[in-house]
Amino acid sequence: MPSLGGWEWVIIAVVALVLFGGAKLANFGKNAGKAIREFKEESKTGSVEPPATPAEPPATDEGPKA
Repeated sequence: MPSLGGWEWVIIAVVALVLFGGAKLANFGKNAGKAIREFKEESKTGSVEPPATPAEPPATDEGPKA
């Protein structure tokens, strides 16, 4: 598979801009950057959160049925 050149990247960018619009692409970039930053911070600290335990169902105290 040949690598993409300059004009191919320009065409891909224009098609993405037409399909999704500028606002959605900007939000996508911001969210992707935030996710990468959080991942790097967590991998540096090495803190691992314990898995969430499922909540126990509430006990029902119905008493005798008449």
